[in-house]
Amino acid sequence: MPKSLSDKKDIIYQQTQGAVAAFKFDARVASVFADMISRSVPGYQQILNLLPTLVRQYWVAGHSYYDLGCSLGAGMLAMAEGLNDNDCTIIGVDSSEAMLREAKPTLDLYAEQNKVNFELQHANIIDFAYRPAAMVLMNFTLQFIAVDKRDQLVSDIYDALCPGGVLVLSEKIKFDHTDTNDALIKIYHQYKADQGYSDMEISQKRDAIENVLIPETLDTHHTRLQNAGFKIITPWVQNLQFVSLLAIK
Repeated sequence: MPKSLSDKKDIIYQQTQGAVAAFKFDARVASVFADMISRSVPGYQQILNLLPTLVRQYWVAGHSYYDLGCSLGAGMLAMAEGLNDNDCTIIGVDSSEAMLREAKPTLDLYAEQNKVNFELQHANIIDFAYRPAAMVLMNFTLQFIAVDKRDQLVSDIYDALCPGGVLVLSEKIKFDHTDTNDALIKIYHQYKADQGYSDMEISQKRDAIENVLIPETLDTHHTRLQNAGFKIITPWVQNLQFVSLLAIK
């Protein structure tokens, strides 16, 4: 599976910042995002590696496949590896123009070489008009959506899916038990240190993202998916507090 053309190292928080600005998916982040997410989200590559298998299992002729919050298009490329029908379209939706600009060259090259239909949409996924879909991927996207908008968004996705369609929902979760939560946070910070991030980088990134990424418990996600109508809801990948759920209509 091809990688993003962007191979710049994430050094955004290497220098001391007096007042750490709120994290946003701007051009600076887009240019290093491939490195940032691979070093910051344990299990991310595992999810991508399994997506072709899911696409083959839940393939529906002529239906669309969505990557919501597609960033650099890694999920789109992974889904494309599993498609066996060139009539299907993989649609990436993101509110960050910088991310879509960074993603386009890689996706264009892959589409040309493999005869795959990619479509990029600069839009807010909250009020997006979805086509009938066989699969919707949300890889660490819902956590950046306002909490009071999440129920309706998941319900809209459910409505767009065909019978038997699947939502892949990957999220950073929190735990009700304080000691459990604290233990996993400490392990996660050690994980980031093991990936080469300094204590200052870890601290400043935590401050930047604190009120931007709002995690919820696994029970909260399960209840939301159940209320939307999904009949099968199960974790299928988990690494520390990073969990990917399968929700099948």
